Amino acid sequence: MKRKPTIDDVAREAGVTKGTVSHVFNGHRPISETTRQRVIDTAAKLGWVPNSSARALAAKRCNAIGIVLARDPQVLHSDMFFSVFLSGVESVLVKSEVALVLQMVSDRQAEARAYRSMYQGRVDGFIVLDLTYSDWRIDLLRELEASVVLVQSSNDNQAPDFSSVWVDDRAPMRTLVRTLKTRGHHRVAHISGPLRYVHSNERVISYLDETGTDEFLREGNFTAESGLKLTRELLSLEQPPTAIIYSNDVMAIAGLSYAQSIGMSIPEDLSIAGFDDDPISVHLNPPMTSVSTNAYERGQLAAEQLLAVIQGGTPQSIEVQRPKVRWRKSTEGTMLD
Repeated sequence: MKRKPTIDDVAREAGVTKGTVSHVFNGHRPISETTRQRVIDTAAKLGWVPNSSARALAAKRCNAIGIVLARDPQVLHSDMFFSVFLSGVESVLVKSEVALVLQMVSDRQAEARAYRSMYQGRVDGFIVLDLTYSDWRIDLLRELEASVVLVQSSNDNQAPDFSSVWVDDRAPMRTLVRTLKTRGHHRVAHISGPLRYVHSNERVISYLDETGTDEFLREGNFTAESGLKLTRELLSLEQPPTAIIYSNDVMAIAGLSYAQSIGMSIPEDLSIAGFDDDPISVHLNPPMTSVSTNAYERGQLAAEQLLAVIQGGTPQSIEVQRPKVRWRKSTEGTMLD
């Protein structure tokens, strides 16, 4: 008896993966018209018809989306960005009764395993944070043929076949440095986040463009410990900075506290600004200038885009409202050298 054709035969003949054949017939993910037609023609040529029960099972969704975070739990414990971002995500998911599956991982191997295992019947797609340049996860997610939304720090989309939600991280840094310079600060420092992240680099690029020097640039890791250590290092210089911009409020608060502990007055002796506009920033003494990065809106847009892609929508690149500097008393002083 002649062997019945299988989905593997169709995939091999059409030059695509078995997953692509499945997606063409169950509508789980958008497929280009050229590829779709080639798969349909190949199936017809071989006489292959997808099993109705298998097609129904494949089309069944998990009603869950995933986020995999390769971050130190200590950072998540103290950094308000993630809790606000996740609140934005949940505000959208709850309306559709879709669950959020969040997994913490310790290294790249564990991260890859998490994406693979989660996409095998646990989630319908992913929101991807903390992009790096030439991010290895993009190829993995393409291999999985997963529905994806990238949360980016520029419109330089590494993967135009994926949806993205992006924000201009350079603009607020430019505003901070220029304003501090007009207030008499000629030695403005920046304690960045890890430079492997695109968003940290975007801020550093803007900082260097405005200051013209990396003399007062230090790389932190978003923890209070790194904020304190690097503030101590900067203030120990023979000619220390008169203003410091931190890449999150956790580091900034630690730096402000250290400066006050050694007798410095804020902002008369040192101006301080952070990022993410943690609610506690306004209650400090003095209230601290910080950049509102619209984390809640970013979470909402990312969730909306991912649900749209899962339903078969076309990938889009959407800009979030530009971050806004919230000026407060920690930067009101003027330092003239």
